[in-house]
Amino acid sequence: QVHLEVSGGGSVQAGGSLRLSCQSSEDTYNSMAWFRRVQGERRQGIGVFNIFEGTVRYVDSVKGRATISRDNKERMLYLEMSALKPEDSGMYYCAVGNLGSDIPPEFWEARFPYWAKGTQVTVSS
Repeated sequence: QVHLEVSGGGSVQAGGSLRLSCQSSEDTYNSMAWFRRVQGERRQGIGVFNIFEGTVRYVDSVKGRATISRDNKERMLYLEMSALKPEDSGMYYCAVGNLGSDIPPEFWEARFPYWAKGTQVTVSS
């Protein structure tokens, strides 16, 4: 059983930035990822960090605004997002699983069996 804990989130002004952290209890899977559920939409991926390769994949909607990094020694995953908009408001989640490099973003969620409790991000205009 992998335990995940997210920190960060809260309220931020439009145009500002956020930084979230996710601590994993172990590295028994090849990927850690960030997802979010914004108003009116289902939960969707933001990006995935491949632990073994040290590579990151982002969904097109956040490219250029999101940066995912990882401290492998601490098993800590980070998400930094800039130029935030009110439509970025929602619940943000961290997850761990095995994901192949050829899996498109719409199929990521099912590959992640372990999830942290979400953290709320509210962007005000």
